[in-house]
Amino acid sequence: MRFKTNRQDQDGVPEVNLVPMMDVLMTVLTFFIIVSMTLTGTPIAGLLLPKTDGAGTGESDDKAVLVVGLNAKAEVVLDDEPADTAQLAAAMQKFYEQHPQGVVSLKADKSLTYSQVVKLLKTMRDIGGDRVSLAIDQKAGAN
Repeated sequence: MRFKTNRQDQDGVPEVNLVPMMDVLMTVLTFFIIVSMTLTGTPIAGLLLPKTDGAGTGESDDKAVLVVGLNAKAEVVLDDEPADTAQLAAAMQKFYEQHPQGVVSLKADKSLTYSQVVKLLKTMRDIGGDRVSLAIDQKAGAN
């Protein structure tokens, strides 16, 4: 009795599946492209980041600053007193009349959600606050 063997398959050239290797190579290539764009400072999708010299609060000394607070209860605070939207509008309009190049600085409590801060920013924009900056705490020892 004669048994069939697959000797023809063993005599052929071994096959190498290149698809997984190509997937790995494309992933590594993509990683290096993204890293190189980050290191060279090439802007990604037109994103422009603010510039700072690393000293002070980022506001220049020749510009007046109106500080608006947003406490943990999501209440607007002007001069350490709670205020409503009408009072905020009056204060901002008076400030911009007295200081046309002035800047409004928003200090929001870190426990607030992003949507709560954006809501106030939209209100300030509607009032006429086209120069609003967000205040942050500097890292300890960063001076």
